[in-house]
Order: sequence, then C-alpha cells, then structure tokens
Amino acid sequence: MSIDAAQLWTLNHRLLTVVLDACSAELAELGLETKEFFVLAEVAGSPYPAGLAATLVIPKASVTVYVRNLVAKGFMRREIDEGDLRRHRLVLTAEGEVARDRALAALATEFDRRLAKIGPRDRTDLHRILLALLEPAQ
Repeated sequence: MSIDAAQLWTLNHRLLTVVLDACSAELAELGLETKEFFVLAEVAGSPYPAGLAATLVIPKASVTVYVRNLVAKGFMRREIDEGDLRRHRLVLTAEGEVARDRALAALATEFDRRLAKIGPRDRTDLHRILLALLEPAQ
C-alpha cells in the first residue's frame, strides 16, 4: 500500500485539529484563542515580532494583532531592547506564563490520550520522524 504525501498531510492536520478542538474549552477558560496560544507558547524562543512570525509561519500583520490582544489581556508586554533601542522585545507576564503552562498541559494531556494508542517504540520512532521532518529541506 502506497501512501502519498497529501494523505499524510491530511492525517497530520486532522490529528492536530482533533487535539486542538478537544482543548478549546480549556483555552477559552484561559481567555485564549488557538492562534493566540501559539504566539504565547513561542515568545520565549522568539521574542521579536518578526522572528515570531517566521517561526510560526504567519504574516507579520497577524502577529501584530495577536500580540496586541495578548498585551491587552495582560499575558505579555513589550519592552525596549537594551541592545537596540529601536526594537521591542516581547516578554510574557506572570499571568502569561501561567496561561501558557496550563494550555500546554491541556494539549499535552489530550495528545497523550492519542499517543497511548501506540507503544513506546512507536512513540520513539514518531519523535525521530517528526524531528527529521522539521529539518530544513536540502
């Protein structure tokens, strides 16, 4: 049986959608939309808006909207970068860290329910495969 890339993409997308949908109530309780969660989860690793847009593969204008919303909700703040006073760095507030951690825990719990259907060896293989797929194309 041959499985093409489009089929794998569709299955992957469906899995991510099912997990996110199962966590939508928890995200809503935290005051987060799904895309805002992704921004919140990536800020520590990509603290500058342009880098955040590149990491999340979303338009800079969208990042601006999500950041504005998250700042208004008290989950993050903009700080002047001491190394370059022309740049703003994004920093999570204590409330933002709590919201991020709770949302990540909810997503991890739901995803773990799905992963429980496969054995430890398959989990290890899945981890290796996902890391390989994230490497830049040659």
